[in-house]
Amino acid sequence: MDSSSLSQPNLDLSKLSDYDKRDLQQQIGNEMQKAKLQESIHELTNICWTKCITGGISNGKLSGKEESCTTNCVERFLEANTAVLKHLQQMRGEM
Repeated sequence: MDSSSLSQPNLDLSKLSDYDKRDLQQQIGNEMQKAKLQESIHELTNICWTKCITGGISNGKLSGKEESCTTNCVERFLEANTAVLKHLQQMRGEM
C-alpha cells in the first residue's frame, strides 16, 4: 500500500445537512470524552501500580497491603478529580 491509499478522502462537510453536522459534532464530542476517560484510567493505573505494587505477583493476587493501598489510591484519585471538576464548574458559574 502506498501513502496515497492510506490518506483520508477529501470530505466536503459543507454538503452535510444541519442535522448531520450536529450529529457529527456530537459523535466527535463523544469520542473525545471516551479518549479522555481512557487517558485518565491509564494515568490512574500507572500511578497506583507504581505506588502500591512493590513486589511481583506470583499467585495472581495482590497482597492485603497492596490491595488496601490500591483501593485508597483509586479513591483519592477519584476524590481529587471530583474536587477539581467542582471547582472548575464553580469558576464557570462566576464568569
